[in-house]
Amino acid sequence: MTNQSLDNKCNNEEFQNPHSFRNKLGRVLWTIVFNLLYRWTPPRLGMGWRKILLRIFGARIGKSWIHPSTRLWAPWQLEIGDSVYIDQGCYLYNPYPIRIQDRVIVSFGCVLCTPSHDYTQSRYPLIGDEIVVESDCWLMAEVFICPGVHVHSGSVIAARAVVTRDVEPRTVVGGNPARFIKHREMSNSS
Repeated sequence: MTNQSLDNKCNNEEFQNPHSFRNKLGRVLWTIVFNLLYRWTPPRLGMGWRKILLRIFGARIGKSWIHPSTRLWAPWQLEIGDSVYIDQGCYLYNPYPIRIQDRVIVSFGCVLCTPSHDYTQSRYPLIGDEIVVESDCWLMAEVFICPGVHVHSGSVIAARAVVTRDVEPRTVVGGNPARFIKHREMSNSS
C-alpha cells in the first residue's frame, strides 16, 4: 500500500470520540473555571476556594492541599482523602477515576494517567482504568503512574519512576519500568 493510499484510508475512517456530550461540556466549563477562577489563586490562601470549585464539579476531597498549578482533566472523576499533599506541576489526567486515600504525598511534576489507546487497532480507541493510591504513600518527583495501577498502602515510589504495574504494600520501587528496590522500614520516631 502506498503512502497516499494509506493516507486516504486513514482520512476516510471516521474518528469516534468516546466521550458523551455531557462529559465534553463539563470539560469545556471546567477549563474556563480552571483558567479564570482556580489557577491564579495564591497557593496557600486559596485552597478553600479551590476546594469549593472542585466540589462544584463533583470532586470528593477531604482536608487536603492541591497546588493551583496542578492540572485536572475531570474533577468529577477525582476522590482525595485527608492529609493529601499534591505539589506544583502535577497532572491528574483522569478520564477514568483517580482515588487517593489519606496521608499521601504527590511530589512536584507527577503524572497520574488513567487513559491510553489500544495500539492493536487501527483507530487507536481509548482504553484505560482507574488509578488507586492507598494511604501513607509517597510519590517522589516526576513519577508517572500508568492506567489501572494500584499503589498499595505504605509504598514509596522513587523519583522519575514509571509505574506500569501494581505496587505491593510497604515497598520502595523505582526505575523505568519501576521495580522492587526494598521493603520499607519504618522507625518509631515522629
